[in-house]
Amino acid sequence: MLTRSKLVTAGGLMLAGCLAITVVTGCGSTAGSETAGATPGTSATASARGAASAGPAQAALGASGPGAAAADLHAIDGPAGFWFGSDSWPIPVGGRAPYSTPRIGGAYGGYVGMAGNWARWLGCSTGNFLAWSGANSQQADANYSRYRRGIGTGLYWYMGGPGVDPHWNGTTTEAGAWGARQAAAALAAAANDHVTYPVLFMDIEMPGIAPAPDNGWNDLYRSPCSGIVRSTHISAAVDRAEFNGFANYLTAHSRYKAGVYSEPGTWTQIFGTGSLATIRHIYEWTYEPETANLGEAPRGWCLKGTSLCARFFGGVTASSSYAVMWQWSGGGGVRNPIGDFDQIDTNSLR
Repeated sequence: MLTRSKLVTAGGLMLAGCLAITVVTGCGSTAGSETAGATPGTSATASARGAASAGPAQAALGASGPGAAAADLHAIDGPAGFWFGSDSWPIPVGGRAPYSTPRIGGAYGGYVGMAGNWARWLGCSTGNFLAWSGANSQQADANYSRYRRGIGTGLYWYMGGPGVDPHWNGTTTEAGAWGARQAAAALAAAANDHVTYPVLFMDIEMPGIAPAPDNGWNDLYRSPCSGIVRSTHISAAVDRAEFNGFANYLTAHSRYKAGVYSEPGTWTQIFGTGSLATIRHIYEWTYEPETANLGEAPRGWCLKGTSLCARFFGGVTASSSYAVMWQWSGGGGVRNPIGDFDQIDTNSLR
């Protein structure tokens, strides 16, 4: 995020701030059994949507067995209402239901996967990955439906900013329409999944990869997939109009509540610090701070044995009922041997 580009190896490469990115060069892997197309010559296989396999080279690491009895699985995470979960690419959740979280223990409390990706939707040859694990979704759903553990499955949409809008004209009206079109695409994709969590998140980040390193939030591109910058300024008002367009369409045309995945630095870089940045009534999923040490798995909103606690954005604090998730390891370029781990609070929303 921001200007960072930390690359780490974990069954491929992850870039700073990327919710879902895992490739050999760049972030161009595609879903299904296809081969990544980020740049010529790259090769990385993404998880198939709905596949039953447990994922990449991580599969042999830390798989949990039948483990503790169902009544004991939640004892490790806490306080009451908090659950460990994962997102995007597969993690090796093993054994039988009720499933526990690999390496750190506790009930496997939820999976959040990618409903879609703006670059894939627009047919770009780079950045067109789809991060999904059918196996993890099924495991999370089993824990939720049979044992009332966690949230089951949730979704996010990897969002393109106004600068990659094929119909860009610089107006807030068009930006709002662009947000609404992406929301419609997200809902169409969500209809193919078994979703139990009521929030659909907008993934707003600047991953540093082709075809648009900032995903079109700050720069205007000659065309969405070109990678050629035409202008280096997009106003916060235009960015916010797109955000509002997505959220308003989503809530008007579905049962979903609007949420957003981001972090304080990126949020400020896109929306500034004034009223356009304030979103006190949108559900939030942050990814700062992070740790590589799975032994520091959080209790509540703070990492165990440290002074580091989840930082939300847009006027939302950890005490808000709109602070609902924290990706505390794996997704922002901080190495761990398994994948993305999340802390999920269900006290105000489930």
